[in-house]
Amino acid sequence: MQLGFYFDQTRCTGCDTCTIACKDWNEYPLGSEPANWRWVVEMESGKFPDLSVSYLALSCLHCAQAPCIDACPAGAIQKRSEEGVVTVDRDACLGQDECGAMCESVCPYGAPKFSSEPNAKMQKCDFCLDRWAERKLPICVMGCPMRALDAGDMEDLRSKYGSNIQAVGFVYSETTHPSIMIRSK
Repeated sequence: MQLGFYFDQTRCTGCDTCTIACKDWNEYPLGSEPANWRWVVEMESGKFPDLSVSYLALSCLHCAQAPCIDACPAGAIQKRSEEGVVTVDRDACLGQDECGAMCESVCPYGAPKFSSEPNAKMQKCDFCLDRWAERKLPICVMGCPMRALDAGDMEDLRSKYGSNIQAVGFVYSETTHPSIMIRSK
């Protein structure tokens, strides 16, 4: 099984409720940067009067071939065989100063995050495994007022939403194979 996300770019309004819900669930102080495990990117295009704004809600995409795993010199990043979620053992992480944030540099989506404290340990989305164990969706999915997010087994998501992997502002990596389906704007 490979868990992943579905994102409907036509529904996202850029409200950041998914970001705030994630921070609240994981008990991170609001306003703390750059520890957002989920974030929203705003993209503007066009010229007046033909302007367009698109949003892209991102987190760790639990790639099938996650480059952060091989980049970690401490072996602190693993892919769980049960559901394909990429996790980090923060106790085993050497810290940003010790390893040079190698995991961050190889991720095409910027998912590994470090706080501003000295030698901060890597942190990222863990697919709300605590909620998943209780058969509940990740908190970002539940928090989205526009229902622009969904999560589940990738095969189920493909059956439900189709197999589109392209969107405004998103480049699907054929090398890493991120676990996401998208409805593009």
